[in-house]
This record gives sequence, C-alpha cells and structure tokens, in this order.
Amino acid sequence: MIVDCAIYREGHRTDGPEDLSDALDEARSAGGFVWIGLHEPSEQEFELVTKEFGLHPLAVEDALKAHQRPKLEVYDDSLFVVLKPVVYEPDSDAVSTGEVMLFLGDAFVVTARHGVGSPLKAVRERLEREPKLLGKGPTAVLYAVADAVVDHYLEVATELGTDLEELEAEVFSPDGGGSRGTASRIYTFKRQVLEFRRATVPLSMPMARLAGVGTSGGTVPFVNDRARPFFRDVNDHLVRVNESVEGLDRLVSDVLSAHLAQMSVRQNDDMRKISAWAAMAAVPTMIAGIYGMNFDHMPELHWVWSYPAVIVVMAVLEVLLYRTFKRRGWL
Repeated sequence: MIVDCAIYREGHRTDGPEDLSDALDEARSAGGFVWIGLHEPSEQEFELVTKEFGLHPLAVEDALKAHQRPKLEVYDDSLFVVLKPVVYEPDSDAVSTGEVMLFLGDAFVVTARHGVGSPLKAVRERLEREPKLLGKGPTAVLYAVADAVVDHYLEVATELGTDLEELEAEVFSPDGGGSRGTASRIYTFKRQVLEFRRATVPLSMPMARLAGVGTSGGTVPFVNDRARPFFRDVNDHLVRVNESVEGLDRLVSDVLSAHLAQMSVRQNDDMRKISAWAAMAAVPTMIAGIYGMNFDHMPELHWVWSYPAVIVVMAVLEVLLYRTFKRRGWL
C-alpha cells in the first residue's frame, strides 16, 4: 500500500496529486522530486508505480518478493538499492531483519519496505526538518536512509556485545557453565550474529561504490558526486560495524570451544571419580568372593579371629585406596 506521497521543492514538502504521472511531471517542472513510500506492496499496487516511473522489471520483481541481499544495481532509468535494517529485541535477546528497497531516478524516489525495523518514517520526518539537506534531491533520501540503517547497526552491535559478555561470565563462572542450556544459548547467539552478518557484510561493496572508495568506487548514476563525503562517513561506520561483527563471531566461537572443553574436562573428572569408587568397591568384593567359595581346605577358615581379621584388612585397604585417590585428585 502507498503510505505517503509528496513532492519536495527546494527541500519543502507539498502534497502530491493522486495521479502519479501528474506528480512526476509536476516535480520535474518545479525542479524538485516526488517521494513515494510503499509498505509491503502487492503486485497490483506496484504495477501503477512501475508503469509511471519506468522501473526495471527485474528490480520490481526483487522489490515484490523481498528476501534480497543488500545490493546496488544500475538500470537505464533508475538506481535500485536494497538495505536490510536490523532490530534487536531485548525481551527475547533476538535479532530480526527487515528490508528497504529504494528506486532513485532523475526526479523521483520510490521506497518499499518489508518486515520490521524500517527507519523510513523517522527519516522522512528528519529530512523535512532539514530542508537544506532535503533540497539536494533523491541523493539526500538515499544518504539519510543508509545513514539511519547503518547507525542502528552500531546500536545492535553494542547490544550483542553485552549479551556476549553475559555468556562469557556464565561459561567462566565457578560452576563452569554447567547448565544444560548453556550450549544451546551459545548456539542461539551465534545464529543471531550470523543473521546480523547477512545484513551488514554484503552492504560493504554498494556503500564503497557510493562513497567512491576502493576498486568498486566510481560515478554512480542518479547520485550526486558531491554527496560522496557523506557516503564515506556512512561507509566508515559500516566498516566499524563489520569489524565488530567479525569480533563477535570469533569470540562466540571461542566461548563455545571453551564451554565444550570444560564439559569434556568435567566428564573426565566424573569418570575418574567413578573409576576410583569402583576400585575401592572391588577390593572388599574380591576378598568376600574368595571366602565365599565352598572349599573345605582354605587358610584360616576355622580360625576364631578370621572374620574380624578380614574386616580389618578390608577397612585398612579401603582407607589406603581412599587416601591415594584423594591425594591424586581423583576424589
């Protein structure tokens, strides 16, 4: 559905006409641009926008189906950009992603959002309070949306870092993270980091291209070259985010390895204790088994002190075994 449609002249908003073709013609004649916002549009709803703005069918297909990687594609009459906003849910300590698609032309911007975490409403309100920036045209919208998405990445990375510190404290606590759910929580956290990486890492190349840095840098159609310093700032923030994500991924792998190592050591300790108790139980069992055999001629069988002597021998051997195992740390 179309959630907002407006024409911007010199950074100031005027409500657009209901006919989209009239809105585009009016924006071009006034030297401004039209910005149309869509939320999870259906094929029928997008058909009119596609026809009026001449959007490429492959880009339209991506915008309708969603589930795209962050990317930047140049077509004859428009620029197509995909961003993936990320939301951290503190109640469940989970990361969820949405999608924002932007079509940029000479005098129009079409934004389509899917899922949660879309910053478009806040971005539009902020830009409308800064007419000088909004007056730069569609490039300003692309920059503001990308800046809002990447800045929120930094906040999510901080929250995930806090969660990882809690996991580390649990694993390296005195009980060694003995809870059965510890490994499950570590694995779940690693899945959250992976979901985060899918949003941030693929965005590096498109953002570097917009910023004009690296081998992928170059002129991008429908984007003002004088906006490159702004995109470089966004790219710098994205680099920081990706470094944080890589660090989180390595640390959580190390935490999982440490937890599994602790579990292995604990199992070895348990096996040693079981073996020690089994050895202590074997001694009296062996003696009792020998004297339980029905033979007539056995040493000290008819001796008056045989029974107490055997009990004393068993007790002495048990004490010796216990002290030996205790001294070696098996008990």
